[in-house]
Amino acid sequence: MKNLRTISINFILIFICAFIAVWAYNKFFPQSNLVTIKEEHPIKLASYPADAKSTLPDLTFAAENSVHAVVHITTQYMRSESWSSGNSLLDEFLGIRRNQQPQIAQGSGSGVIISDDGFIVTNNHVIERSQKIEIILNDKRKFDARVIGTDSSTDIALLKIEAKDLPFLTFGNSNELKLGEWVLAIGNPFNLTSTVTAGIVSAMTRNLEINNDQLAIESFIQTDAAVNPGNSGGALVNQNGELVGINTAIASRTGSYTGYSFAVPVTIVKKVISDLKEFGEVQRALLGVNISDVNAEIANKLKLKNVEGVYVGDVPENGAAKQAGIKEGDVIISVADTKVKNSSELQEKISQFRPGDDVKIVVLRNGEEKQFTLTLRNKYGDTQVVRDQTEGYLGADFETVNDNEKNRLNIEYGIKIKNLNTGKLKEAGIKESFIITNINKKPIFNVNDLKREIGNAKGGVLVEGMYPNGESAYYIFGIN
Repeated sequence: MKNLRTISINFILIFICAFIAVWAYNKFFPQSNLVTIKEEHPIKLASYPADAKSTLPDLTFAAENSVHAVVHITTQYMRSESWSSGNSLLDEFLGIRRNQQPQIAQGSGSGVIISDDGFIVTNNHVIERSQKIEIILNDKRKFDARVIGTDSSTDIALLKIEAKDLPFLTFGNSNELKLGEWVLAIGNPFNLTSTVTAGIVSAMTRNLEINNDQLAIESFIQTDAAVNPGNSGGALVNQNGELVGINTAIASRTGSYTGYSFAVPVTIVKKVISDLKEFGEVQRALLGVNISDVNAEIANKLKLKNVEGVYVGDVPENGAAKQAGIKEGDVIISVADTKVKNSSELQEKISQFRPGDDVKIVVLRNGEEKQFTLTLRNKYGDTQVVRDQTEGYLGADFETVNDNEKNRLNIEYGIKIKNLNTGKLKEAGIKESFIITNINKKPIFNVNDLKREIGNAKGGVLVEGMYPNGESAYYIFGIN
């Protein structure tokens, strides 16, 4: 108790001494004046433009004016299967082995209306191998679609429905897109129709090497707008609501969106659909060179100032480049007065031309710039228009089978031979008016099915069907 009283007295004495010290300091020592500094002008950061806005862009106009022109596509197709005739020699000839019943499968995706009379662009992989394609508009109307043409090298397809006064998107210019620019992805992910997501352009001319076509062109617009299965074939639009790309792929380990999506630039899309409308096939222009991106090793070897450009590794004898004077070891830096930094940019630029077009190419050779004018060629090495060879190969014209005839013959699909000239079908013994229902046991709904199955055939082709009198028949011919 005595210790507690001593501690209390000491604490009181310390408090009194501190109070006296503060009073003495304020009484006998001069005080400094306190000044409040008011900042009258905001600090400007040198890295920001003076008029930078902190608010996000208003994307409602672009969304509302685009969503009605994006459609939902549903497809039916036969699952891949093989068939055995029971004869091993015939199986060997036809290149088929196993016996499995065909199964009807369904798929879905998106598409973009590009004209008021019903032309629709989508991805080739959305409708590939489809026997039936149905288009569902944003107002819930449904239409059957026919395929105008496809291009596997760019993964673009053109469809047509019979309708008028449809809402459609106008083309923008994907070359004018800038990194960081806001864009919208519109489509039907997971069958959730008319879905709009926003993001920015995070990269340009991206090559993912996901297209196995021999003449594949990959120069994707990369964005962080959320895209999922079902968005394929949908629209990528700018803030003005203009079409700048067709959403095609995502980078994902799960199969769903995980951060990045990719779209075919509209500069490529425009050229492809123009060719499909006019010729039924894309007129691919080729330089006639084997190329690769310039890397640090090549740049050091050639003493280049910058690690950019397209290195020419080989120049085939019959190509446009060889004839114009381009040599192995040249570095292409410009096409048609546009600078190219890598192979994707070069391919995208060349894809906008047709065989027979003249194009100006600038290369670096021994440290000096040299200019050449090339006349681009097609895949056959000349400048002629390339047209589909299947009809000439088969020697026939075809027409659809009307519903009355289908009902009478108790068939659900098939195409009829309208005119028959010299070709594989006539040589096999087929006569006019024969209705082809199956090729190598695959159902044939339209001419595109016929072309696809014959193109995929190995060893031989089995044609099945019937004549208008109900007589069933089958024919076989070989693939040269």
